[in-house]
Amino acid sequence: MILPFLPASNLFFPVGFVIAERVLYMPSMGFCILVGYGFHLLSERWSRKMTWCCLGVLLLTHSIKTYNRNADWESEYSIFMSGLKVNQRNAKLFNNVGHALESEGRFEEALQFFHKAVSVQEDDVGAHINVGRTYNHLKMFKEAEQAYLKAKSLLPKAKPGESYQARIAPNHLNVFLNLANLISKNATRLEEADLLYRQAISMRSDYTQAYINRGDILIKLNRTKEAQEVYERALLYDSTNPDIYYNLGVVFLEQGKASQALAYLDKALEFDPEHEQALLNSAILLQELGRPELRKIARERLLKLLAKDETNERVHFNLGMLAMDDRNTDEAENWFRRAVHLKQDFRSALFNLALLLADDHRPLEAAPFLNQLVKYHPDHIKGLILLGDIYINNIKDLDAAENCYRRILQLDPINIQGLHNLCVVYVERGKLLQAQDCLSHAHELAPGEEYIGRHLQIVQTRINRLRQTPDGSREKEIAFADYDPQEFGGTPGAPLSTGGNVELSLGQPIVHSNSEQLAGSSGSSQQADLLRADSVDVQYGSDNKQKTVLPHQPLEQQQQQQQHQSGPIPADDDPVFLESESTNNLQSYAAAAAAPAVDSIAHKARQYRTEDGSSSKPLASGTRNTNHPSDGSPLHHAPHHPSSPHLHRPAAAAATTIGQDLDDPSSGMS
Repeated sequence: MILPFLPASNLFFPVGFVIAERVLYMPSMGFCILVGYGFHLLSERWSRKMTWCCLGVLLLTHSIKTYNRNADWESEYSIFMSGLKVNQRNAKLFNNVGHALESEGRFEEALQFFHKAVSVQEDDVGAHINVGRTYNHLKMFKEAEQAYLKAKSLLPKAKPGESYQARIAPNHLNVFLNLANLISKNATRLEEADLLYRQAISMRSDYTQAYINRGDILIKLNRTKEAQEVYERALLYDSTNPDIYYNLGVVFLEQGKASQALAYLDKALEFDPEHEQALLNSAILLQELGRPELRKIARERLLKLLAKDETNERVHFNLGMLAMDDRNTDEAENWFRRAVHLKQDFRSALFNLALLLADDHRPLEAAPFLNQLVKYHPDHIKGLILLGDIYINNIKDLDAAENCYRRILQLDPINIQGLHNLCVVYVERGKLLQAQDCLSHAHELAPGEEYIGRHLQIVQTRINRLRQTPDGSREKEIAFADYDPQEFGGTPGAPLSTGGNVELSLGQPIVHSNSEQLAGSSGSSQQADLLRADSVDVQYGSDNKQKTVLPHQPLEQQQQQQQHQSGPIPADDDPVFLESESTNNLQSYAAAAAAPAVDSIAHKARQYRTEDGSSSKPLASGTRNTNHPSDGSPLHHAPHHPSSPHLHRPAAAAATTIGQDLDDPSSGMS
């Protein structure tokens, strides 16, 4: 009986496979019994002294061996390296050493061991998957794709004209997910990724992770109905998975079904009360409904998140939004300041904090936050407009204001708001001829804006008065100085146009006036009364929503303007006290293995439009196409709450998001 076992005993030569020590615990009992029986026999035949000496030597040598072996168990890396000292012909040992190094973030060293595993056993699918995943960690995406394709080619293939069943290790199906995750980073290859997920599902109908990831791809492809069907099918196999309910909630948000979305987010919390993204995004949705009793629940959920992680700037920001809904500006300011402290480039928090301070008649406190905003986000047009407003009205720095408005026109040459305010700077400098041409150009771009026409007429009247004064005055010299019309997008020699009688709407100006008259001369100085960015009053109506009211405007015009405001807002605009996110992709939560924090389930997280560009990861993140009229909007306007806000992408532990690879446990320790 012993002879057949000897070739596989590993006593005379290494056999190439590894047996875990735990497997030998029970068999070692027989060895101990054999030693005891041998001691009994030897003590009867030999002297008891000699027998005890032999037993002592045996115990001493094994004790020393056990003591030395303890050092090998110091870490995963040391235990697997000790195995390699004994046997270097086993791919599983190389994979295990690679996994240990990978868990410590030592990806370059891990890659060497994974390559060694491939060289030892070229048909090891798990080793090729590990190579691809490590390349992905190292941002070597082309090499990662090649490794995944090699692993995929080693799977059993269908034979033409034959029908048969092949047994594929479940963990080997991860190659489909990892390859799909990789190529889905390229927006032009989403259909390829979808095909890979469908292949994985065809091989294993209960592959929940493939359903989740495929749903994410379908959302990216704007096929939300199919995504809903995929998630619902996943529930057939895993009806207690909170991430599936969460993703279904986001799908319904995409479809504009807020009540159903909230129901699924609440269902996710029913199975996992600590689900961070469901807590955050359901709180935002509850706030969106605008009912005081629901805002209380939203606040409780946000405070619960805050107790778990005080460094989450999004929680601070949304608590600030809740405070604004409750008209508690002091508390809102506090939360916004905390959000900015935690994330210095938090786009929405910076802008909304500055706007809050400006509306609270503290423009000099707002200016540093606006400068910080345009430092990190130089394309933030509304921030530049508000900053220019403060430079003109409060700091009295026309050069800085002009730089702000020129930057706006570089970003958007037909931005009427920025162009008009640049014209105002020319008026303030006394460059009336240049201001006239500038306003004429603005009127050509926006002939429907009555205020531009009126201001143009005021400037022309002032020019005509100045022409009647004697030559040689400094004021007249400045007013008629040469200039380049291209500075404001005008054309040299273009004819001037006068303003017509058109209806004024709330669409454009940040500049309003308590006095329509630009001019009148008094002594040697003439003061321009043209309104540059006087604050628009923000009031609360009976529906507890903030409403914008222009001074000295008929009620009919105010109502028309409020209707004008309620339309969609362009992606680069910031609703007042609303979060916006510049993550431009819509991605799924896709649960199952630890994931780093993304941006954006919008998202950029689309969580009311969070514009900080986080990543969060993230179910979905992205930019919602809510917009104001295409020609712009006043700086101070009422909060606009999209009817279907998108939530930003979760970054939860024990979750695999799109783009994150799964390893192959089968290639590790048995």
